[in-house]
Amino acid sequence: MTKSLSVLSPAKLNLFLHITGQRPDGYHELQTLFQLLDWGDTLCFTANNSGQITLDMPDLGIPDEQNLIVRAARALPRGSRGADIRVEKRIPEGGGLGGGSSNAATTLLVLNQLWSIGLPREELMTLGRSLGADVPVFLTGKTAWAEGIGDILTPVELPETWYFVLHPNCKVSTAEIFSNRQLTRDASAIKMAAFFEGDSHNDCEPIVRNLYPEVSKALKWLSNYGEAKLTGTGACLFTSFATKAETDVVQRELPAQWQGFVTRGVNSSPVLSALA
Repeated sequence: MTKSLSVLSPAKLNLFLHITGQRPDGYHELQTLFQLLDWGDTLCFTANNSGQITLDMPDLGIPDEQNLIVRAARALPRGSRGADIRVEKRIPEGGGLGGGSSNAATTLLVLNQLWSIGLPREELMTLGRSLGADVPVFLTGKTAWAEGIGDILTPVELPETWYFVLHPNCKVSTAEIFSNRQLTRDASAIKMAAFFEGDSHNDCEPIVRNLYPEVSKALKWLSNYGEAKLTGTGACLFTSFATKAETDVVQRELPAQWQGFVTRGVNSSPVLSALA
C-alpha cells in the first residue's frame, strides 16, 4: 500500500553563538540556543516498494548523491523500500537557518515511520550526527540550549516570540567563516541564566560583516527596529517582537532589494506533531 505524508520542515534561528574551542577533528565547540520556527520548507513523502529514492526539488546545483535528503534516506536500513520526495523550498541556501539539516532530520523521522523501520531515537541521532552538526536538534524536535558541536541538547521552553527574519541578497559559506583565522575560538562558556540576562553575542558576526558588506548594510537597517542579530554564520538576520503586529511593520517597510518574512518561535517541531 502506498503511504504519503506532507510535513513542514522547520527553519531555526541561533539566538546567540559562542565558539568556545576547536577539536582535533576540525569541528568547533560551541554554545548556542536553537529556536525552532513555524516556517520552513514543505516535504512531501510517498513511500513505495521500488527500492529507489527519487527527489523533486528546485535545482540548487547539488547532485542527488550529495543532497542531504537523499543521503538521509539512503542511511536508513530500507531493503526494497523506496520513496518519492517532493520539496517546496523556502529556506534560503547559505542563510544560517538550517535548511539542509532540517530536511535531513525530517527525512529520517518521516521515512523511519512510513517504512515502519522503528529505529529508536538514539540510532536516528547517530545517523543524524554523520550527516551534519545541526541535524540532531531537528531530530530532537525541541527548541534547545546546545553545547559540544551542537549535539549536546537541553530542551528549553521559551515564551511565545515573533521574529522578523531578513535575507540579504547574498549567501554565506559556513566553511569559509569557520576556517577564518580571525574567528574567535576561545569564548568563555556561559550559564543559561546569563543569556536571559543579555550576556551573549554571535562570534561569527564581525567576520561575516567584514566579508559580506550587504549583510552589514542590512543589519544596520534592521537595527532601526530593535536589536538585530545574525543567525549562525548568516547571511540571515533577525529581530524579535512580542506581537505579530510589530513584526508586520518591519515587513511593510522592508527595502525592495532584500527579502524577509514574519515567523513565530515554537518549542516543538511541526514534524513531531505530523508524526504523532
